[in-house]
Amino acid sequence: MKEKSIRNIFMQGGIPPSFIADSIAKHQTKTAIGAHDIFMGQVRSDEVEGRKVVAIEFSAQEEMANQVCHDIKERAFEKFPIHCMHIHHSIGTVKTGEICIFVFVSAAHRKTVFEALPFIVNEIKANAPIFGKELFDDASHQWKTNN
Repeated sequence: MKEKSIRNIFMQGGIPPSFIADSIAKHQTKTAIGAHDIFMGQVRSDEVEGRKVVAIEFSAQEEMANQVCHDIKERAFEKFPIHCMHIHHSIGTVKTGEICIFVFVSAAHRKTVFEALPFIVNEIKANAPIFGKELFDDASHQWKTNN
């Protein structure tokens, strides 16, 4: 059995809408697919103690995070009859309003993707060593907790 390669999930900065659109368009030729589900995380302009979030600076233990996401992907393929799945996460600074995580799942039927996507996203949030530092409008910062 051929060993699947570990893909780099990281993209520098925000994930551009054109990248997301191209990812979706590439699946039009895969005619066994009948359903897609997408999760996109966007940086919010939260207010914390009177300061506004203007960006999040993402860092990661990249090699380990890529391995963890690979393992999550393998478990998802074992658990659900999905056809394909893609995980992309930002590294570096992502401004408010920009997309920082894009997870795309495809299968023959909607029930499958509706069940698979929350499993995948929750596993990434719980287990991937990816960290976000909130950058505020007053030049201060704080580490963000995953929730």
